[in-house]
Amino acid sequence: MPTIVFATPKGGAGKSTSAILLATELAHRGGAVTVIDADPNRPLSQWAERSGVPVIDADRKKSVPASAEKTGVPKGLAVEADVSEDTIIDQIEEAARKSAFVIVDLEGTASVMASYAISRADLVIIPTQGSHLDAAESAKAIRLVRTQEKAFGRAIPFVILFTRTSSAIRTRGFQSIEDQFASSNTPMLRTHINEREAYRAIFSFGGTLQTLSEADVSNVKGALINAHAYVGEVVSLLKKHAPKSAEVA
Repeated sequence: MPTIVFATPKGGAGKSTSAILLATELAHRGGAVTVIDADPNRPLSQWAERSGVPVIDADRKKSVPASAEKTGVPKGLAVEADVSEDTIIDQIEEAARKSAFVIVDLEGTASVMASYAISRADLVIIPTQGSHLDAAESAKAIRLVRTQEKAFGRAIPFVILFTRTSSAIRTRGFQSIEDQFASSNTPMLRTHINEREAYRAIFSFGGTLQTLSEADVSNVKGALINAHAYVGEVVSLLKKHAPKSAEVA
């Protein structure tokens, strides 16, 4: 089953937000999803604890918070909370045997763990904000993917995902970064993860976009439309790169 790895050497690029949007949207569509939280800050594990999502702990035991039945979070979604560079390959392979999708949220730095995870990826998503500094860090992530391709003798598809962009304003600086990536034939998602209050709210309150109330958070509908477009494009990429014997929901 497809393994999607979120990787960038720069912290604060929107990895965890992008990962949880993909995971929850796929789960709402009926897919079984395992999220491997490989960020030492454990943002996705903390989200899971607020959301009633099963968390697999260090003893490989599954715990479910008491709020599980009240949040509206879809079944079939679980988070692996305890990961190390010694275990991550085994955890990815085990998760792939039992889940339709495996999503890995790496720490915001280059590391041995990042290399191991990328080596098992069916798609690497590289979140980046629209700045030249972020673009330079994304180039480092691309070089890491290329290194793993050479080491394991196989193509590892990757794509740039722009995050925290404005849905209304497109600056000349941002356009120049897009042009830079385009000139080097770097693949980019057409859909960007826009800067939205709803995305911050799911980490504050738990749950998913579908469980947020318009009374508490502004423009949830706009966030849902944005997330649907993003996930649809990722699924299309997975289908494009999938082996002929594999199927992507």
